[in-house]
Amino acid sequence: MNKLELIDNLRFEAKISKSEAAAVVGVFFDRIANALAAGDRVEIRGLCSFFVKEYKSYQGRNPRTGERVKVAAKKLPFSKCGKELKERVDY
Repeated sequence: MNKLELIDNLRFEAKISKSEAAAVVGVFFDRIANALAAGDRVEIRGLCSFFVKEYKSYQGRNPRTGERVKVAAKKLPFSKCGKELKERVDY
């Protein structure tokens, strides 16, 4: 399911207009992205949790030349599936 399909499903289930459903989905995703950017953890019980992992800088290699390069520290978003969703998918 993609974002447009999610909007259409919300529109039919909640009996609201497509623009209202798009606004709800947009706000939902924006709030999650803003929370992760601020370093917060987002948990949606029964579905999943989102969090940010921090990586220290390290020495890597350029695979083409073999030259050593320094990889800067970085932060990456991750998600972890909830127990209820795992059980629902793996029935």
